[in-house]
Amino acid sequence: MINKILKLAGCIVMCELVGMIGAIFTVKAVTGWYMTLYKPSFTPPSWIFGPVWSLLYMMMGFALFIVWESPAKFKGAAYAFFFIQLALNLLWSIIFFGTHSITGGLINIAALWLMILMTLAAFSQISSIAAWLLVPYILWVSYAAALNAAILRLN
Repeated sequence: MINKILKLAGCIVMCELVGMIGAIFTVKAVTGWYMTLYKPSFTPPSWIFGPVWSLLYMMMGFALFIVWESPAKFKGAAYAFFFIQLALNLLWSIIFFGTHSITGGLINIAALWLMILMTLAAFSQISSIAAWLLVPYILWVSYAAALNAAILRLN
């Protein structure tokens, strides 16, 4: 039992760390460069991003744990897709906020969305619960992609 708790905690902490590293690039830009951009009317208040992303990273970690604990034999693709999307997730913060590249961010988030979809599909072959845990994530990234595209259009 302790081993499972440690695995679960490790999965969640790893995902949350990605968010914390991304926040290093985000926090400084949000109070500076990002404030100078024209944004669409559907831009949420800045305070919403932290809680939403924290919850999404937790759900991603839990989904990864479920796949890890599954008796399924062929999980290599699911793991590969998961870790690629996790890297793309971090890279978006670096590109968009760190380098101030709205276009680069849009290209990255398109690749991220595709990798989340592939992860969701791979996870669904192993555990429907793990796949469903990623649905809010792909929905939020879809919204973020629309926001990124609108910011590019307006600026």
